[in-house]
Amino acid sequence: MTDSSTSALRARINAIEGSYELFLGYAAKGSRGGPGSGDGSVRTAIEQMDRSLEGLGEFLAATVRERGLEPLAAYDGFITVLSQDALQSRAALQLVAAQETISSAVIDNLNGSIHLRAILTDLFLIDEILRPRASEGIPAAALANEKPPPPDKTS
Repeated sequence: MTDSSTSALRARINAIEGSYELFLGYAAKGSRGGPGSGDGSVRTAIEQMDRSLEGLGEFLAATVRERGLEPLAAYDGFITVLSQDALQSRAALQLVAAQETISSAVIDNLNGSIHLRAILTDLFLIDEILRPRASEGIPAAALANEKPPPPDKTS
């Protein structure tokens, strides 16, 4: 992945995870929503998560092709699932955002939504798969000659 696509993916994932963490804190507050309730920060987080999910499948498909990952059908199949999860999560986010006030109970239910949990899990999986490995820059011959660490003699 190029540095720019890696940065863009990292920014999207950080925004989604950061928003979810804010949701967890807001849900624990017991707020009924409305002026002075922190409703504005949760609305901002909802908007940020929604924007980060928009077009995520297409972005990942382009990233997979940019990196020449194979088998392409396996990646495309998962990206289809991720795209559907993102679409469903966005529908839930937009429903919550459309409310005049956003209570902690509403956010707690959003957090518990299978759709939001699915997209978070999708992102954990694809991030781990696409993340560059430190060993990728090490020649295979060097890895083959790697010796295990010596036994611990302190016990």
